[in-house]
Amino acid sequence: MCCIRAMRLIASALLLLLFLSAPPSYGQGLPQDIPRKELLILENPEGTIKNAGWFNIWAINAGSQSNGLQQVALDTLWYIDPEAGLDGAWDNSLAADKPQYNSDFTEMRVNLRKGIFWSDNVEFTADDVVATVMTQIMHPGMRFSAVMASNVASVEAPDRYTVVFKLKHPNSRFHTNFTVRWGAVWILPKHVFEKVDDPLRFNFNKPISLGAYELHSYDPNGKWYIWQLRRDWDRTTLARFGKPGPKYLAYIDPGPPDKRVILQLNHELDVIHDIAPEGMFALARQSKTTRAWFKGFPYGHPDPTLPAVIFNTQNDLFKNPDVRWALALLIDIKAVVMAAYRGACTISAIGVPPTGAHPETYHQPMEEWLKSFEIDTGKRKIRPYDPTIGKQIADMLRPSMGEQIPSDPKEVARAFGMGWWKPDPQAAQELLEKEGFAKRNGAWTTPDGRLFSIRVMVEGDLRPVMTRAGTMIVQLWKQAGIDAKIDLAQGTLPTRRAAGDFDTLIGWSVETWGGHQDLSYFLDSWHSQFVAEPGKSQPLRNWQRWSSPALDKIIEEIRTVDFDDPRSIELGKEYIKLAVKEMPTIPLMAYTVFTAMDQTYWTGFPTAENPYTNPVPNWGNSRYMFVRLKPAS
Repeated sequence: MCCIRAMRLIASALLLLLFLSAPPSYGQGLPQDIPRKELLILENPEGTIKNAGWFNIWAINAGSQSNGLQQVALDTLWYIDPEAGLDGAWDNSLAADKPQYNSDFTEMRVNLRKGIFWSDNVEFTADDVVATVMTQIMHPGMRFSAVMASNVASVEAPDRYTVVFKLKHPNSRFHTNFTVRWGAVWILPKHVFEKVDDPLRFNFNKPISLGAYELHSYDPNGKWYIWQLRRDWDRTTLARFGKPGPKYLAYIDPGPPDKRVILQLNHELDVIHDIAPEGMFALARQSKTTRAWFKGFPYGHPDPTLPAVIFNTQNDLFKNPDVRWALALLIDIKAVVMAAYRGACTISAIGVPPTGAHPETYHQPMEEWLKSFEIDTGKRKIRPYDPTIGKQIADMLRPSMGEQIPSDPKEVARAFGMGWWKPDPQAAQELLEKEGFAKRNGAWTTPDGRLFSIRVMVEGDLRPVMTRAGTMIVQLWKQAGIDAKIDLAQGTLPTRRAAGDFDTLIGWSVETWGGHQDLSYFLDSWHSQFVAEPGKSQPLRNWQRWSSPALDKIIEEIRTVDFDDPRSIELGKEYIKLAVKEMPTIPLMAYTVFTAMDQTYWTGFPTAENPYTNPVPNWGNSRYMFVRLKPAS
């Protein structure tokens, strides 16, 4: 604890020196004719954009998605907010109501809103939706070509405000392709693309906007993009919630983490997408105007994403659930969260992120089952779940963080999570011995007498909190006598992950809507039909390559029930129980994003007390934030 305090003091002192010595750099090269009080400056985490003038999001050509393009210029049929939403998590955006399926989910009808216009004064109609789908199907290689071609038998517009999809096979979740979590299939303007010879080569510059903002200007070198509120903003879907506060939005590359902190201290960066925990601590100490998701510790927003130890279950060492469980019982989650996030994260023992609607839907109802869950070690039965781990983390932090750490049990659970698996080296030993492993001279060997070696793949500086977590887990396994090593894959992890070139990795194969209880966003991709053969590339998101007839049965039933059917929750709980028993991954915590919001010029940002949307600025849902922002008095 003393080391943590010392690190904070050193980091704060260095940042303060940098802040005091930094010259003014208003707007990071932004045009000077825009009044600062009308401008909201946000970080684009994609950094400097190589092909800065490329706005055709439907074709992949080194352009940017989160430079404001998907957040404020584009639109689609529906949104699901990872938080509470302005009027509930579900929002009918370009669609007038929810999708309408026939009884066997082979046809989907969509009724569209009337009176929505593109920024060039052309009305949005069903023809735009049909063109979006057919352009993708007719031009393989576009961003959404594969999913449209594999699902859509035909699409037609019987009138200007109705679209009918006929599907190649039953799919009760087809609408989710047009439903924004982070992004989605965005609707393109037919009247523009029908004049283009090759949509794969078309840069869509200047982009025609369907959202409340249109492009004002951009840096040809890719450092910044500025969007201006449309004069006819009231003819967009966002207008249902009011007029956006900022007249101008600037999405910029603010540079490395320390520079982001300095810019916010100088009030030149209103929204930081993410920084390391130490940077957030420094802002909390030095800035009276910075606000994060939580008012105090742990500050960050827990995304509906679940970092975990992901096993390559096609590796003979990790095919057995007893071995996977033994490795889980050698992990001290308190040490992991302190190493990764300095304690500023929300733990989860189950395969669902502890954020949005999920704690109420899954974590809390599953608590009694987890308390009574037993493992047979071969010598005895144990109950590995400790419901007090979240409270223990809070208690560890309270001496140094004081009143920033809540004491109310509900607030502790919301901030730090509920329970996790108690470290149990003896039970781990019994499980390994049960499967033929042996410990000789303090070192574990496999059933065939080889050294029990595990590589833990991490991304290094590209994702430092995950690298810290992996490093601590390696240390814990080494202490138990396992030959564990860090496998650094900086810049190569996505490629190696897809190829199955790893033993274990620190990452995620679970991503959810957050604001909706349905788990099919990730779970459908876990069906065995998508598991690649060893050596072949694995598609999203079953990186663990886990096959289970029991899981297939759950997924196949989910496909036959409506998106809002309560039965899908019960099936979600069946998945959770199966994943706990089989442990194909070891869930760790929500992916905490330290989004920092400076309230010098703008107030009304979403927070844990007012969770009307996700504040992370590269998410498509972040558009809802702008209608709540007001100029600071």
